[in-house]
Amino acid sequence: DVQLQASGGGLVQPGGSLRLSCAASGFTFANAAMKWVRQAPGLELERMATINSDGSWTNYVDSVKGRFTISRDNAQNTLYLQMNNLKPEDSAVYYCSFNGILGRGTQVTVSS
Repeated sequence: DVQLQASGGGLVQPGGSLRLSCAASGFTFANAAMKWVRQAPGLELERMATINSDGSWTNYVDSVKGRFTISRDNAQNTLYLQMNNLKPEDSAVYYCSFNGILGRGTQVTVSS
């Protein structure tokens, strides 16, 4: 079974940084394009970042460009999201995604 487990969330002040991790198992991670998505209360899922299987290509939604960086370690079956200059509107539950499957999310709250 595909398992995706995000971690690293928490409470941070505006302008702060967090690094999220996602441990993946149950599929060949090194062959998989991966995504980070988020969902704020009352809103739809939003795709934020995509990375191809070897990490050579990435794509971001405009709202996080220049602030967030997606990366991966295929040897560790782990996906990362470095988030800098966080804003209150970044508050949401963050999930990693493979082939439309979401794993366990991690809560990010940006507040002073």
